[in-house]
Amino acid sequence: MKTFAALLFACCTALLPAHALQITDDRGVSVSFAQSPQRIVSVLPSLTEGVCALDQCQRLVGVDRYSNYPASVRSLPVVGGGIDPNIEAIVALKPDVVLLAVSSRASERLEALGIKVLALEPKNHADVRRVLKKLGALLDIPDAVGADRLWRIIDASVEAAAQSLSPKAKNTRVYFEVSRGPYAAGESSFIGETLRRLGVKNIIPAALGPFPRINPEFVVRANPDLIMVGNRSMQAMAAYPGWSSIKAVKEQRICVYGVDESDVVVRPGPRMAEAARIMAKCIADKAG
Repeated sequence: MKTFAALLFACCTALLPAHALQITDDRGVSVSFAQSPQRIVSVLPSLTEGVCALDQCQRLVGVDRYSNYPASVRSLPVVGGGIDPNIEAIVALKPDVVLLAVSSRASERLEALGIKVLALEPKNHADVRRVLKKLGALLDIPDAVGADRLWRIIDASVEAAAQSLSPKAKNTRVYFEVSRGPYAAGESSFIGETLRRLGVKNIIPAALGPFPRINPEFVVRANPDLIMVGNRSMQAMAAYPGWSSIKAVKEQRICVYGVDESDVVVRPGPRMAEAARIMAKCIADKAG
């Protein structure tokens, strides 16, 4: 009976007239659609994951080279990198919309060719929630079963990860390196916010920005108790000058994440709950 009712609902929904949508992206540009896009190209992994987390993976027809989760997207056509993707490859896929970062150089070129572009770039927790809601609106999914529900799951899971840590672990001073440079995760970044919610102290203050490039000497002076490295291309710590004197290095309190875990912890999207669990485990193992 339930199966019949679900089928009847789906059939009736399919007969309803499509309605127009208007979404304002992170550039402040308002983009109009006659109906919810059915052919989507995503050239930002967090947006790819957002579409799939809202159970609409089947609408993706192309992705960037770094979009690799969930596994089903790995069989899709690849259109290059997110910052400067292959325009011809995108055009050939005849997308209804291209999802990309604000920093991408492809927006104007695609729009000049008549292709709709939605630039969304989450940098903190509030951004992730907002972007999920915009994706839900684009995909025409009610908040109650889409973005709001997904955010409640993420939020509750981050809180659970925080509750798993001991009071001792929560006194830990942490340095999180996002990539070589070194580029760090500051307090105002989504990674920094997760660390704060876990109860630890980030040595990179918000005043330096979300992901500042820092002088390695800054980390030496700050002398963190624990170092996390989330660079997917780096399987061993870079030998920065003076780092041998850092407490975390001397006591081998370093978590260097492999490729798969790095993809989780450095992407501001629906897997932030998993990222919180990964970081909490590092804190508990190395400093708890």
